[in-house]
Amino acid sequence: MTLIKQSQESLEMLVIVSRLLSSKLEISELLTTIMRLSSRVVGAERASLYLLDEKTQELYFDVALGLPKEVQKMRLKLGEGIAGACAKEGISLIHNDVSQDPRHTRKVDSQSGFVTRSLLTCPMVIKGKVIGVVQAINKIEGDFDETDRNNFEAFASQAAIAIENSRLFASVREEKRKLEIVFKKIKEGAVLTDMDGEILLMNSAAKLYLEHDKYKFTNIKSAFDKFKTDAEIEYKKMADSPNLINRFELEREKPKKLFLEVSAIKLMKSQNKEEVLQEGWLWILADITDQKMEEKLARNFLSLISHKFKTPLAAINGYAQIISNELKENSSKLTKKALSTIIAQGQKLTKLIESLLSFVTINNQEEGQINLSEFEIKALLEDCLSEAKQNALRKEKEIVNFKLMVPINFRINADYQMLKTAIRNLIENAIKFNPASEKLVIVSAQIKNQNAIISVGDNGPGIPPEELSNIFNKFYQVEDSFTGQVDGWGLGLSLVKRIAQMHGGDVFVKSQIQKGSAFSIKIPLK
Repeated sequence: MTLIKQSQESLEMLVIVSRLLSSKLEISELLTTIMRLSSRVVGAERASLYLLDEKTQELYFDVALGLPKEVQKMRLKLGEGIAGACAKEGISLIHNDVSQDPRHTRKVDSQSGFVTRSLLTCPMVIKGKVIGVVQAINKIEGDFDETDRNNFEAFASQAAIAIENSRLFASVREEKRKLEIVFKKIKEGAVLTDMDGEILLMNSAAKLYLEHDKYKFTNIKSAFDKFKTDAEIEYKKMADSPNLINRFELEREKPKKLFLEVSAIKLMKSQNKEEVLQEGWLWILADITDQKMEEKLARNFLSLISHKFKTPLAAINGYAQIISNELKENSSKLTKKALSTIIAQGQKLTKLIESLLSFVTINNQEEGQINLSEFEIKALLEDCLSEAKQNALRKEKEIVNFKLMVPINFRINADYQMLKTAIRNLIENAIKFNPASEKLVIVSAQIKNQNAIISVGDNGPGIPPEELSNIFNKFYQVEDSFTGQVDGWGLGLSLVKRIAQMHGGDVFVKSQIQKGSAFSIKIPLK
């Protein structure tokens, strides 16, 4: 009956201990609770708790109730003392007369003035790894026995789980704190949501852009409904997309004109070694209102000057040609040279205005305005190369070798003339920015991941890495000291990018200094 009663009391004590430990999440409070409960579990005078420093592989007192500061600073190496031996071997140890064990270190007793007679030492283990040691010191009645060992091991196991949970909680809380700091500091709007768009965290900039204080929405889709966009369609499109980052724009008229560029970033987690699943979204909102208004002004200005210049240029070129035809043989060399210069520069300016007008026309078109038709990709590329070869023949000083590579011919649904304009621009760039005496232009096409990839490569000087992020900007050209600059607006690559985007695609470049460049247009196959 006595053993049954003791077992029942031990079980009740462990249940109480379990409840107390599971209720503590603050690590300092938890460790203090473990210290106070350790002695009660097995009826000891007091207890010690050591944690393992993973970096130094030493045991230290994280909480030392009633111990002098000198003792609290003490550290034990793995294998040093009974606690160090327990941590190293990972097994519980009973010592009812510590004076008989040479491993017992008297450093703590000598510093604290406490006399240790008996010890029950137990490792705290998580996933096969020792994270610390708990000791019951001086059995009050009798000696430590196997029942005490079993009860203390059960207690140590619960304590280890509680410590691990507390550390995980502290880690999550710290990460959340860091994330909140980042959210508050960045000037862009930032919203963290779950898979369904339910808002978990939002910074002040996002609240301002989306008027959260006014509408009190809890789902990001509800916020998008206040803008000119179909939130459900846009959300589904992004969710189905294989891309980790998807971008789109939001436009709002009232209370004032606002354009936002939204970057929707998929937050992924590893389910196992082979499977990666999405667990949420990070939405970054950038105010691009000023940029959009500037672009609108620029488009209107470019459209105006391109049309206004066209008529007087036609008159200048026309009359210059008439004067040239009427010029007498005995005219002075200066007159002939002046007229020749006027005609040449007039033609050059006409070409610049035509390229500007072409850019403005295409840049002002919406995606739905493109004239789609189905055609063979090889036929388009042969058409582009035919024109390029004829232009190259007119320039006697240039030697240009063209190469066409289409391993498998395929059909594409696109705007033929627009795509031809884009490829022609890439071919022209490959020639005019290449100072080599013998130029090589390779035009190719292939299918990759359900996309048509049309590439134009050259053997030119290449593009410096620091310039790659700028070359698709309007009016941007690489420094003439590097390219041997030629006449132009710097609109060719910007036009290529715009055409690719109007087809739902993009353009990218690979380049190596002194080896050449390859520009590729990616268009989804529909």
